[in-house]
Formats: sequence, C-alpha cells, structure tokens
Amino acid sequence: MQGVRGEHKQPGDFRTSQNWIGGASIDDALFVPPAHTSIPELMSDLEKFVHNEDTYLPELLRIALIHYQFETIHPFLDGNGRVGRLLIPLYLVHRQILKRPILYLSDFLERNHTLYYDNLMRVRDRSELAQWFKFFLVGMIETARSGIATFDAILQLQKETEERVQTLGSRAANVAKVIRYLYQRPLIDAEKVSQVTGVSMPSSYKLIKGMERLDILKEITGTQRGRLYLFDRYMRIYQS
Repeated sequence: MQGVRGEHKQPGDFRTSQNWIGGASIDDALFVPPAHTSIPELMSDLEKFVHNEDTYLPELLRIALIHYQFETIHPFLDGNGRVGRLLIPLYLVHRQILKRPILYLSDFLERNHTLYYDNLMRVRDRSELAQWFKFFLVGMIETARSGIATFDAILQLQKETEERVQTLGSRAANVAKVIRYLYQRPLIDAEKVSQVTGVSMPSSYKLIKGMERLDILKEITGTQRGRLYLFDRYMRIYQS
C-alpha cells in the first residue's frame, strides 16, 4: 500500500467508518459492506474458518469461500481487492499446495471483471454459491495453464540464450552472470553490468554490445547518456 492509491487511508488497520462499492454515494452503491463495528468479529470468524480442521472442504473451494467472504466483509478503506487476491496464493502456500506464491488470479479477474462482480453479487443476493465456485475454479484452471505455458517458454528461452552465449568465447562467463541477474530484474544499465560482473566500465559496454548482437538486450532510451537495456525476449513472454 506504499506509494499507491489508498496509502493514506489507514493501510493495515480495519476501517472505522462505512464504505461502499460502486456508485457516487452510499445511496446508489452497488454493494454496501457490513458496518465497521462488526469488522473485528467478522474477521475473527473468517480467521477461525481458515484454520478449521474439523470441517472438510476441498482446499480450492475453501480459498474460494475465503476470498468471497473477505471481499464481502471489505475490512479496509482501500486495497481490499489487492489483499483479497493476494490471499489466494498465500493460502495455497500455507497449505503446501504451492511451494511459492506463483498462482495469481489478477489477470483472469481483470479480464473478466464484470463476471467476477456479478458472481460475487449472486452469492450475496441469491446465495448462489455453486456458481461462484464454478467461476473461481475456471479462473484457477486458466491461470494454472497460462503459468505452465509461461514457464515452458522461459525454459525454452533459457536454453536458446545459453546456446547463444557460448559463441562469445572468453566473455561467456560474465555474460552468464548478467543473464542470471536479468531473470530477476530484466532492466539494466552499464554500471549495473559492471557491478554484477566485476569488470571495468569499458568492458561492461563491450559485454552489452555483444548481448545486443545476440538479441539478448535491447536499448530502450534512444539517448547517448543514461542508456537502459531491456531483456526484451524475456519480457515479451509475459506480454503474450
């Protein structure tokens, strides 16, 4: 919540006033969450449900219900959508279904935001929980498939890049260090290349030139000073 919308709306603290979703005021709101005075009790109840080992519910349905409940309680003045989406991968890691929080539904929910809100409202208005479960599971399936395709593409890029690097001879080892850095932060400048490899600035520019020739780096500023280079093929995987 730092440096983004809502950073001044008591981030991290349960709200102490009424909020609403949609509409210019509470009178024409699409949905009005529970009164702020009930938030501690409702969140306590939700926490107990998260850790309830006595009642069996498949884990994906449990987190679907947790997400629905959190968004319905809407415990913060802002950032509820962001926190509610983060709960999904964090819960799956907590339950050891995922080793890392890599299954993030934001893209699916954004592309289907009308259906997303409609399905939440159908539970609130008509108790149609089964329809919400179906929508949520479709999102999990699509996100998982997309993640697998992305990982496969990264592995293929890694293989192709390693083969290209081998053509650089004595510079290959230093280029490999730069590439390892780029998988974590795909934007780099000459000074960072020098820091990562331990070579001088002139040698750093030579490494960059070699990586540009191999289509590993792409200069994106178009200036003579302060040039930045992007691991373009890596970034394109996430944009496809």
